[in-house]
Amino acid sequence: MYLKRTVLLILILITVFLDNVYSQSAGESTYQFLNISTSPRQLALGGKTITNFGSDVTSGLYNPSTINPEMDNILSVNYFSYFSDISFGSLSYAYTLDNRGNTIHFGFSYINYGDFMGYDEYGNFTSEFTGNESVLSVGYANNINNLPIRIGANLKFITSTFEQYNSYGLAADFGLFYTDENDINMSLVFRNIGFQIKAYDEVRESLPFEVNLGFSQRLDNAPIKWHLTLENIQKWPIGLSNPSRIITDLDGNVTEENISFINELLRHAIIGVEIFPESIFSVQLGYSFRRSEELKILEQRNFSGVSFGFGMKFNKLRFNYSHARYSSASNVNYVGLQIDLN
Repeated sequence: MYLKRTVLLILILITVFLDNVYSQSAGESTYQFLNISTSPRQLALGGKTITNFGSDVTSGLYNPSTINPEMDNILSVNYFSYFSDISFGSLSYAYTLDNRGNTIHFGFSYINYGDFMGYDEYGNFTSEFTGNESVLSVGYANNINNLPIRIGANLKFITSTFEQYNSYGLAADFGLFYTDENDINMSLVFRNIGFQIKAYDEVRESLPFEVNLGFSQRLDNAPIKWHLTLENIQKWPIGLSNPSRIITDLDGNVTEENISFINELLRHAIIGVEIFPESIFSVQLGYSFRRSEELKILEQRNFSGVSFGFGMKFNKLRFNYSHARYSSASNVNYVGLQIDLN
């Protein structure tokens, strides 16, 4: 009976929130930083892996259903320099409340966009200003009636400031995580369901809502774990014609880039492989088809979409590093430190 009530409640919440999301007009959403990879390990595996279950406390930031007692009293700090002067960092901590495994998760992410020069409409210098955004989250997860299914949720308070304009928002993540006797993991996550409490001006904008579906499995006869994530499965088509690939013939006829069905399908996919996933030293490799298609340069091999990294454990400390190829102009190096405070 408890299971039926829980599932019914989830379906009602999803229906209400999806109706709210799709009733909004198409266009860019605000608070885009919410979907940035929250840890080096996640970025190394392609950027949106949602099936990391265990003591990796940062996984609770992206998928609340992975929150579990193995994260008890573990603190994680992560940082990377994005593009130009943009910097991003995340902090996460989990605490187990009792011997029944009830665990609460706290998270904080912050992005700083650097310094800008301000000018008026006549081109006269006014002043320097900056821009930054942050999100504070509290999460919880637990099993459903001794079933191999975990359900979790994050509640997030968002702040954003650009020059004299500021905005506040409230959002939630809902996740389901399933595992079986063959060590096959499946997870479904509804991210950034919410609204702006205060808009920058008078126009309220939608949040970067997305639905991600993930799969992973550790192989029986090899120290390898594979991951597959299908991102933004609520949106089709996901690909947009690249303006730099427009073809104009001698008569002035313009032909935009044609995105095939297979190409659209692949843009939803992110694949990753982890070697020695639970060992003292681990290696991660990932590939994002969407990032590759959107950022690659024609007739030039720049390996956009490729990412890799490694992790090293020293007693109660674990160091993680990843490198992601975005374009020929810039790439990302991500570092993180996880500390077991027990």
